[in-house]
Amino acid sequence: MLILLPPSEGKTPAVRGSAVDWPSLSFPQLNAYRAKVLDALGTVSAHEDALALLGVGASLKDDVERNTRLHAEPAAPAHRIYSGVLYDALGYQSLTQTQRRKADECVLVVSALWGAIRLGDSVPAYRLSMGTPLPDVGRLATFWKPQLTDALREAVSGHLLVDCRSTTYAAAWAPPAEQTVTVNVFTEAGGVRKVVSHFAKHTRGELARHLLARRGKVPATPSDVLKAAREKWDAELVPGSARKPHALNIILPG
Repeated sequence: MLILLPPSEGKTPAVRGSAVDWPSLSFPQLNAYRAKVLDALGTVSAHEDALALLGVGASLKDDVERNTRLHAEPAAPAHRIYSGVLYDALGYQSLTQTQRRKADECVLVVSALWGAIRLGDSVPAYRLSMGTPLPDVGRLATFWKPQLTDALREAVSGHLLVDCRSTTYAAAWAPPAEQTVTVNVFTEAGGVRKVVSHFAKHTRGELARHLLARRGKVPATPSDVLKAAREKWDAELVPGSARKPHALNIILPG
């Protein structure tokens, strides 16, 4: 089983440490593309209209300024850099050592800057969304899609994929549909079902933690994922096809 996560928009910068060690990153064949995105991000972030170009507010001025020196910024494991609702719910630091090793092996983070990394990969904090176009790169989802298709083909072969990404990050790479379960979160009250956003992030983080921490066999089929989800939530599985992934719908009380 592999769990696909988006990065968090907010990140916690490393206070000290060495800069990113490119050869040590997972999927080193992506490094040339990572460098291209990083250079384009640095150029945009140094522009006088950087905040507008990156689609962020004045409160993130320091984050954008940090983008101009990412080659030299201290790096730390991604599980420490990524913060926010989903990663708080995942709670990496409170997992046991065995569960952390499992998380390091099983979780793939699809990133606007790095393409795809694992939780143990050391990276600096940065500010860039997959929905932001960059000069000489263009739309990041379009840029990354062929690169990730090639780089991840062997890594995902034979694995069940539990896709907890948001739609923005899902656009950057479409894993093999027949072995993928996408995770949707709804609320339901009075027979009316609604899509949720904030609670979806939290619930996807909780599901990732549950799959990593629960006892028993690792889920190997979509039905196994449904069974595991039903240990905590009201859930249903919508079967997929050769072109459409299976869908796990978690229904929260309205």
